[in-house]
Amino acid sequence: MRRLLLALLVWLGAAACACAHEVRPALLQIVEHGPHAYDVTWKQPAMGEMVIHLTPRLSGGGLDAAPASQSAEPGFVEKTWRITAGPPLEGQTVRIEGLPETVTDVLLRITTADGRQIDGVLRPASPTQTLALARPSGLAVPAYLRLGVEHILTGFDHLLFVLGLLLLVGPSWRLVKTITAFTLSHSLTLALAALGYIQFPSAVIEALVALSIVFVATELAPRRRGDTLARRQPWLIAFSFGLLHGMAFAGALAEIGLPAKAAPQALFLFNVGVEIGQLSFIAAVLALLWLVRRTPARGVLARPLVTRWAPAYAIGGLSAFWLIERISTAVGGPA
Repeated sequence: MRRLLLALLVWLGAAACACAHEVRPALLQIVEHGPHAYDVTWKQPAMGEMVIHLTPRLSGGGLDAAPASQSAEPGFVEKTWRITAGPPLEGQTVRIEGLPETVTDVLLRITTADGRQIDGVLRPASPTQTLALARPSGLAVPAYLRLGVEHILTGFDHLLFVLGLLLLVGPSWRLVKTITAFTLSHSLTLALAALGYIQFPSAVIEALVALSIVFVATELAPRRRGDTLARRQPWLIAFSFGLLHGMAFAGALAEIGLPAKAAPQALFLFNVGVEIGQLSFIAAVLALLWLVRRTPARGVLARPLVTRWAPAYAIGGLSAFWLIERISTAVGGPA
């Protein structure tokens, strides 16, 4: 059990250090004005001056020329092309160079000349897509469900916070109450932030998210065992910090945007995806604990090193590293 738990914590930390900023989705938006005229916008995540090597391509060659404009904003880089005499979009193949070497998804959003909107997702395993604009599409928002699932499962800091809550409360009805409070609060701020009603610097929010994990780690530490607020009312702590995590979740949607004609549906599906991923993670951890308790290794669970020291210091160490890193980013400029 000790090795499994420590391996889980190390995986969360190492993966986050390697690609925490890389997992934010990119956006390729194409607006068609006529059979041979369309505008293309490419928006990809960045961390300071570090930009993932991703290059959008159209098989018709429309994106081979230099972009008409290019700008760098906090957290992303944006390029635009204006094509006035290119080949028709119908039947062309979109390809994202460099995508297979990342864990980033690319949301493909196409607005046709007759006003229809078609959404799709390009992934590392499938970095190309052939455009078929003539077929009926309806509201193309289901892609947001999978984006929500993938966002939480690659959001290693959020998973570490949930793991800390699970270890603090234990498998009981109090855990159901605590996770429900966390869900309600981050769903609220996710909706408010994604729809533009509230806005905070992303670097500050990310630093506060790391601070929330440090707080949970201190509650897990042996010296803090006793009658603390987090132990008496864990749902209150989960609800309070969930407000911060919801604004962090909204950062992914802020970079790709919501469909103009289907924003509520897309937001709902993204949030449902986040919950599916979160519950899947909790179920996996509980299943692991259940299995270990039925093996000869169950005696390890009684050791203080495993039940008290290892989780507290592993979670605390990782979250403290993130906190320092993100404070440095916030002080140096918005991320």
